[in-house]
Formats: sequence, C-alpha cells, structure tokens
Amino acid sequence: MKVSTSFIHGYAVTDWDELATYAIEAERIGVDSIWAPEAWGFDGATPLAYLAAKTSKIRLGTSILQIGGRTPANLAMTAMSLYSMSKGRFILGIGTSGPQVMEGWHGVTFDKPIKRTRETIEILRKIFSGERLTYQGEFYQIPVREGQGKPLSTFGQPMPDLPIYVASMGPANLRLTGELANGWRGTSFMPEHADVFLKPLAEGAKLSGRTLKDLELHTPGTVCITDDVDEAVEALRAPMAYSLGAMGSRRNNFYNNAYSRAGYKDIAKEVQRLWLDRKHDEARMMIPDEMVMRTHLIGTPDMIKERIRLYRDVGVDSISATIRQVRDPGTKTTVAGRIQTMGEFMDLVNEVNVET
Repeated sequence: MKVSTSFIHGYAVTDWDELATYAIEAERIGVDSIWAPEAWGFDGATPLAYLAAKTSKIRLGTSILQIGGRTPANLAMTAMSLYSMSKGRFILGIGTSGPQVMEGWHGVTFDKPIKRTRETIEILRKIFSGERLTYQGEFYQIPVREGQGKPLSTFGQPMPDLPIYVASMGPANLRLTGELANGWRGTSFMPEHADVFLKPLAEGAKLSGRTLKDLELHTPGTVCITDDVDEAVEALRAPMAYSLGAMGSRRNNFYNNAYSRAGYKDIAKEVQRLWLDRKHDEARMMIPDEMVMRTHLIGTPDMIKERIRLYRDVGVDSISATIRQVRDPGTKTTVAGRIQTMGEFMDLVNEVNVET
C-alpha cells in the first residue's frame, strides 16, 4: 500500500516556499503522490506546475479539477501540459463538485452530473490519443455547428497513457468511475463500510471487462499519532460536522448522503439540520466517536497499524494522509512537524506492507 498526501491550506496557499519544502521532503521519505485541491480559491492545476519544477519523482495530482467550470478541451490541454512538464508524473483528477460551487461560483447549472462526466472523459480520451476530435453528445457537440467549426487534433504529442481519476461518492458516479477511470479519489470512507463505495465501483469495472484491481483506489484519512485519543477525536469532530452540514444544500449534500448509506442516516441528517440552523456546537457534539475513529487514523502506533490493515484488507491502494495538529487545530502545523509525523506514518504503513 502507498501513501499520498494533499496540500495543507491548499485552497489559498500563502507560502509557496513552504509548500515546495513540504513536497520535496514528502518525496524524499517515499510519499507516492501529492494532490492539489480546488474549491473557490486557487485553481488546482497551476500549483502543480510549480511543484513539477521542484520535484523529480513524486506524482502530482489534481483533487479535483471541476469539470463544469472548463470545457473538456481546456481540461485536456491543461492535463497534457502538466503531464509533459512533469515527465509523466501528472494525474488528472476530475469531478463535478456540487451545485453550490457550480451554480454559486461558476454560474453553471448543475444538472445530469453523471452524463456530463461521461462525455468529458470520452472527449478527453479522444484528445489524449491524438484523434481528430468529433463528438456529438447531450452537453458537448464538437464541432458545435457545421460550416464554422473544423475537427482538430492536438498539436502536441499524443498521451494515451495520461491517467484520469474521478472523485465520486454516489452509486451512479461510482459505477461510472469503475467503468471509465484509471483511479478513484474517495472521501468519507470507512473501511468497515467499504462496500458502500467498492461494490458500485466493481459493478462499473465489470461493464468494461475489468475488476477493481484495474483501478487505483485512493481513500483519505487524517493521521493523528497520539496517546490522547479523546483529544484527537474532539479536534476532528468539528470538520466532520462541517462536511455533513455545510458541504452542500439541505436538499443535496454528497458527504451526508455517503454517511447515510453507511448506516448513519439519522445522525447525518440531524447534524445537517443543526448546522443549517446555525447550531454549530450542537451539531459538532452530535458526531459520535465511532464515526470519527472509523473515518480517520487516530491513536497509538499499534492502533493506527490496525487501521492500516483494515484499509489494506478491503483493497485500498493508497491512503491519502492529512497531517493535523491535534492540540491546537486552529494553528498551522510546521513543515518539520508534518514531515516528521508523515515519516512515522510511512514507517507504520511499510511495517504493515511486509506482513504476510
């Protein structure tokens, strides 16, 4: 099993030298990939161009580029540029985001996200392969009309091996990911309830004559190596309440839906209700310890190794580790502190990897 990581405070980086140091040190200790987030701050692609020039081995992924805010051709051009300048280390991570971001930030109607994702991937594959681009879909018609548009193929070298990962949570989107993508960027994942995600992924993979082993499965987890488990759980309760309550509308919250499918429907809906009613402290206190512990990797080294085994046993290929400072989660952890903890976590993963 591999270890990956994401930017800290990546939606609006304030210290680029610090980010470069983090990536360089993560590469040095064996972290497989680093992922740039995108919300409504900085974009998810440009920072990776910076890191491509600072590193030589670590893979660089977008987590995720929002497809509703770009044409498929624009996505392809960005991906091919990063793949070229990183000498093949770039991974194109894409996703639909949600209605709040698409409609409230990009001004794009959020409708039929599965269909839009399918069409986007099909067009990307055509461009990456060097084909002359023609496509007639529901969202994209290329050329858009006869007489003025001309089918084109990329000026650049074809890149048919450029990997596409999809961030998906709902069953239909997971099936699409299994069918068409090279990898999956998961979230809200608990290995105790892995089938909520892995079953539809496997169903989709079967549609294209593949199995789950043909996809690289990335799942996230905050890593807190500590003897004070209660303190760590308390520190992580608030961000989980935020995801359940604020990451979407009352009608459509993908994080809430995922936990609901895992058996926490009543809790998830109550947390959402309290959060949207601005009762944030009450929402936070509704989160049971079990949900926090099962979503993250918290505790002593032995406790964390047991969690790693659970991820390994359900087939996860890479744990995307977020290193947080537990005692004062409102302050920024130093690069040296994050790398030290990441190194300790890498050691634990490697110990599990050599077990028979």
